Amino acid sequence: MTVYTRYVALGDSQTEGLGDGDDITGHRGWADRLAGHLARANPDLLYANLAVRGRLAGQIRSEQLAPALALRPDLATVMAGMNDLIRPGCEPAAVAEVLEEMYAALTESGAQVVTVTFPDIGKIAPIARSLRPKVLDLNARIRAAAARHGVTVVDTFAMEFVTDTRMWGTDRLHASSAGHARIAAAMAHSLGLPGSDDTWMLPFPPLPPAAAWRVAAAELRWFATFAGPWIGRRLRGRSSGDGRTAKRPELTPWAQPPASPSAPQPASLAGPAAGSEVPSPAPGGRQVVPPGEELLERDLGLDRRSP
Repeated sequence: MTVYTRYVALGDSQTEGLGDGDDITGHRGWADRLAGHLARANPDLLYANLAVRGRLAGQIRSEQLAPALALRPDLATVMAGMNDLIRPGCEPAAVAEVLEEMYAALTESGAQVVTVTFPDIGKIAPIARSLRPKVLDLNARIRAAAARHGVTVVDTFAMEFVTDTRMWGTDRLHASSAGHARIAAAMAHSLGLPGSDDTWMLPFPPLPPAAAWRVAAAELRWFATFAGPWIGRRLRGRSSGDGRTAKRPELTPWAQPPASPSAPQPASLAGPAAGSEVPSPAPGGRQVVPPGEELLERDLGLDRRSP
């Protein structure tokens, strides 16, 4: 098993951690959770998260790739492209070209790279059903580019649980806490980390069928609360990431806040404090976690015992 010492995450809001916490208490997210997995094997792990919400793939390449390379990671994750897909006129071939440039640069630097395919977003938000062909196209291009550069792909498109409502927050754009935990578990399993297994693939327990009127009401409420404001920002040329910078721009011990907090964000977003959003490692490598979090991740097959 490879023991990683320098992990750098590149991406947009999913990698930043939106949906797993909030702007007041801080966002945890799958990348922070994956860093916790990595730290079980190496408590001295250094971790940087360069992701910024709202970024398109080209912006991630231009803003995050050079800083990531300068940090000399031995492990990097790249999750980008969904913000492109949901914009009119997106060409999956152009997005895939940008992703491949990042894969090539990072692997040539000596980093192990992990990336993902995207879910059928029409099953998550029916208004986006017409985007399914573009998702399929981009996913195929991601798989091909990853194969050319020795990149590990967490390929979840065909897995039914990925479009389960419990995987996603109320905005249907960002993973829920349970969703972020599953993504982290999938990444850990793809890397063969100690304590990881394939339980992240298991479906959620079945839900009782919802009445048609409840489904219709939920769609209207979602459109008014989330889709409408998103469209409004697009029309004004605005982004949720305007004025924001990365929450962990430098490599720091995985459970410690970074040296320089992000300028426009509250201090709590600069990086989770020990014992809060990302639990601190206790002596011997065992993590101290809130009981609720331990139960959630145990349900997902995430063994917190030291290897």
